Amino acid sequence: MTSSKEKIIVLRFSAMGDVAMVASVLREFTAQHPETEIVMVSRTAFKPFFTSIHNLKFHAIEPKTTHKGLVGLYRLYKELKQYKASSIADLHDNIRSRAVSSFFRISGIKIKRINKGRAEKKALTRTEQKVFKPLRQTVERYADVFRELGYTLKLSHQLQRNPQTLPEKVANLFNTTTKKIGISPFAQHIYKVYPYDKMEQVIASLSEKGNQLFVFGGGEVEKNIAENWAGKYHNTHNLIGNFNLTEELAIISNLDLMLSMDSSGMHMASLMGVPVISVWGPTHPYAGFLGYGQAEKDCVQIHHPNRPNSIYGNKPCLCGVESCMDLIQPQTIVNKIEEKLNG
Repeated sequence: MTSSKEKIIVLRFSAMGDVAMVASVLREFTAQHPETEIVMVSRTAFKPFFTSIHNLKFHAIEPKTTHKGLVGLYRLYKELKQYKASSIADLHDNIRSRAVSSFFRISGIKIKRINKGRAEKKALTRTEQKVFKPLRQTVERYADVFRELGYTLKLSHQLQRNPQTLPEKVANLFNTTTKKIGISPFAQHIYKVYPYDKMEQVIASLSEKGNQLFVFGGGEVEKNIAENWAGKYHNTHNLIGNFNLTEELAIISNLDLMLSMDSSGMHMASLMGVPVISVWGPTHPYAGFLGYGQAEKDCVQIHHPNRPNSIYGNKPCLCGVESCMDLIQPQTIVNKIEEKLNG
């Protein structure tokens, strides 16, 4: 299917990490189908994920204003209709994406929707009769939608490094031969976050070994925590609140390694082709959300019969008195990072 008239509208509105995963898939899709145009519909904030993708136009959804409610979604449909797309790839399958795609279905446009595998995810996370096995990766579930639309698509599952030009404010920090490690210690749900006191021990150890450390991701509270670490430990830099997403992606693209939770930091690093050491608590890479091109052997986690008990990390750990995050020793993370850097 290579007609230049073909155009696919892709719907994935949130969350940040999921949208970054879509960008990884679309980069491979457009390389394999250079004549097919993509219209990516997502939140304005996520546009930087898609700027370097060939033959892609970004269309913003404004769910709190212009596109609020059913009337707003119909307005979005009318905007998207102007593109004269041949098909719709709904990679979200939520109320909003279903509403928009249903408008298109009524007008005779082919719709395919992601199969999220809800039943098997429930089986993976329940306590009784848990079915503990790797599920289909989310990026492959995204790719399946394009396959159902009739396109061939083979994902490489390889990191593709493409260093961007560094923002001037940090360029001098990259002029040394020391290892550059990104640290993305925060997450939307607190249960996915490695305890701050233990993370501080990791930072202290990595700083003492002479690495350059860059702390990413978060709001005002997280910024204060990162500023505190930067003030205490040599060669530790807070980036929170100092750079926009485009600049952050450029900095990430020049790192040697990222240390991240099961969160958007992992997916941003994956998009920029950077290896990640990821730390997992009540969630698990078996659910399919490991960063694109990342290896399971680079996941730090404890083994417990009650893990995982959550897909999204919005439920507390069920591992007993100490949570599964608390049971991970800082030295374990430091060792894994050194092994990866020196491997």
